[in-house]
Amino acid sequence: MTRGVLAELINWTWIRDNFANTPPGTPSIVSATLQHIELAVIAVVIGTAISLPLGILAYRRAALYVPVTFVSGLLYTIPSLALFVLLIPLTGLSYLTVEIGLVAYTLLILIRNVVAGLAGVPGDVKDSARGMGMRDRQLLWRVELPLALPVIIAGVRVATVSTIGLVTIGALIGRGGLGQFILGGLQVFFTTEILVGVVLSLLLALVADAALVGVQRLLTPWARRGGRRSTARGATGPVSTEAA
Repeated sequence: MTRGVLAELINWTWIRDNFANTPPGTPSIVSATLQHIELAVIAVVIGTAISLPLGILAYRRAALYVPVTFVSGLLYTIPSLALFVLLIPLTGLSYLTVEIGLVAYTLLILIRNVVAGLAGVPGDVKDSARGMGMRDRQLLWRVELPLALPVIIAGVRVATVSTIGLVTIGALIGRGGLGQFILGGLQVFFTTEILVGVVLSLLLALVADAALVGVQRLLTPWARRGGRRSTARGATGPVSTEAA
């Protein structure tokens, strides 16, 4: 029964024919996937490059936090299709139009996580660093940012996954990576094409999130060691109490 359902939903011949080699002007599965990755990576990298200094500035100067988050929040609330429509007269049906929208949607998530990560650094740690003679710049780069990395990377993970999903909206102006299959399939009621776009977008999000978890563990080895020590203390505590 399962095979029969799959046979009705998936046309394997279409997948084989459109996997890599297609007529000019028709996206293949490989090319659409690479375009999807490219659009998402560029948006997250640019968004991070903008959000990191803005987040640091908003953390250091509390008066700037509200206006910075207000503007980024305002951009975040604009529906993606409406934002594209507003941008088209300025940037046309181009990749730039899609990227501006994608970057705009990453800012609120990333800025808030940068500020939250920096604010979460324990005060006694900062006092100890200052007692060792560190200046504000040294404190930021050698103490605050490293300790804030888990929270910052958590924001990058959320921004990355949401961006991978939003890239599909770009298909409405012909620049949507795997979204082109979803839109094309909906137009002709072709389930295989829709499933290819949806499933591959989901897989990209899962792989990207797992990769960022690996990056976080690589960059913050002390967090793993701290977690193991906490677990060990929690495990031995009840035993010693019972022994007493």
